[in-house]
Amino acid sequence: MQVTCPTCRRPVDWANAPDRPFCSERCRLIDLGAWLTERNAIAGEPASDAAGQPHEAESDR
Repeated sequence: MQVTCPTCRRPVDWANAPDRPFCSERCRLIDLGAWLTERNAIAGEPASDAAGQPHEAESDR
């Protein structure tokens, strides 16, 4: 089965791709970096920390 790499859009053979759904480790790390820098995020209400206090928004810092 062929899928498309979510980072670079190259075709990837699902059965033989060790970094699936990505075509390479490079694309996998680019995606991870986007999540870690909060360029990618899941829409919804801000999460609370363990004490029940809402996290500071980026604009509040």
